[in-house]
Amino acid sequence: MRIPASIRSFFFALVMVVLIGGASFAQIGIAVSFGPPALPVYEQPLCPAEGYIWVPGYWAYDYDYGDYYWVPGTWVEAPEVGYLWTPGYWAWNGDGYIFHDGYWGPHVGFYGGIVYGYGYFGEGYEGGRWDNGRFYYNQSVNNVNVTNVRYVYNTTVVNNTTTVNRVSYNGGNGGTTAHPRSQDEIAARDRHIAPVAAQAQQVQAARSHPDLRASVNRGRPPVAATPRPAAFQAAVPAREAGAPYNPPPNRGAAHGNPNAAGAQPGNAGRPNPNAGARPENNPPRPENNPPRPENNPRRPENNPPRPENNAPRPENNAPRPPAPVHPNDVPPHQRPTPPNTSNPQQDQRQQQQQEKIYNQQQQEHQRLQQQQDQEHQRLQQQNADRARQQQMEQQHQQQTQQMEQRHAQQQERTQPPPPSHAGPPQGRREEPPSHEASPPNHKAPPQPPPQQ
Repeated sequence: MRIPASIRSFFFALVMVVLIGGASFAQIGIAVSFGPPALPVYEQPLCPAEGYIWVPGYWAYDYDYGDYYWVPGTWVEAPEVGYLWTPGYWAWNGDGYIFHDGYWGPHVGFYGGIVYGYGYFGEGYEGGRWDNGRFYYNQSVNNVNVTNVRYVYNTTVVNNTTTVNRVSYNGGNGGTTAHPRSQDEIAARDRHIAPVAAQAQQVQAARSHPDLRASVNRGRPPVAATPRPAAFQAAVPAREAGAPYNPPPNRGAAHGNPNAAGAQPGNAGRPNPNAGARPENNPPRPENNPPRPENNPRRPENNPPRPENNAPRPENNAPRPPAPVHPNDVPPHQRPTPPNTSNPQQDQRQQQQQEKIYNQQQQEHQRLQQQQDQEHQRLQQQNADRARQQQMEQQHQQQTQQMEQRHAQQQERTQPPPPSHAGPPQGRREEPPSHEASPPNHKAPPQPPPQQ
């Protein structure tokens, strides 16, 4: 039986989830030993249409070049009505700077106290609000034109922050000192949607522009913002750098190897204790590698160690995905692609079955998340100790993984059979295989076991 590539990828990710076990709350990634540049000063482009929400620009890190690069701010259409954007942010974790990804959700959560501007003033969002299915823009902080954006209001925002610079990271040397508020912790438990495809397109476009690297533009990117994702032809340049920036001479390893010579210790990620967490443990030990001359006096060509065998492999040091603990941590399932075979009736039945399974899985996600939220509340009311909380999180993680396994199996069974590569004999009409005559027999997904 052929397993679709998407299913194989899911099971590979699931194996990674099991391997890293309880590392579910911290952002997993490769730490960078030096902080990103200050946020540049730039003007916000005009909002292109209603329903678009401002996603501020930020500094990302390219591990292949060992350099930060600017991802321009842009207007992005909200993936769902009522959803807002929580920006990502860099934060010091004791060993280096780790990037915490942004997300879409019904509330804006913690983003490190970074003052991104245009509604993002360190906590919450003052750029607009949802009301009866429509997004209303605050004209005092957004660049909107009432000819193409009808729903606006005007509220002056008083920025009470004491920040006098444009620092772009939390903690460490010179970073912000903000901590999550109670409402931020509530937002963290909401249902989240990862950055949408348009945002990924913006990141890829930025990464491919060498002039957006901090070592080239010195903190003043020539493309600071765009009206839409990847619309670099209508870009807004930075007016000035947020602060003078001089990249460190040994700013990181090149070509994606955080453990190469000259790499900073903070550049190595810590996915688990056995996966190259500390770069000083990865290079070969000199005292073990040199040959013993008394044993091999006549064959010097065999004595030197082979560097290709001793060098750490970048693919082994790549960050692993964080383990999903709750259904909200799992990336949303993609709606199945309608089948397209030579049998319209078969396609219709297959599509109906796919939609049925998809809707059932969405409902199961919601039920399990509600159940786990209730258990969190009960535990908080009981003032449970840390051991009990960890035990419950392990149970939640197991429930979520079991549910995703069932969903993957169900999705696999609803996949149409692969088309035949051999063409029909000339002059004869190719008939569909007999096993496509009826849709597969599916059972309703079982309920999750009873049990942020």
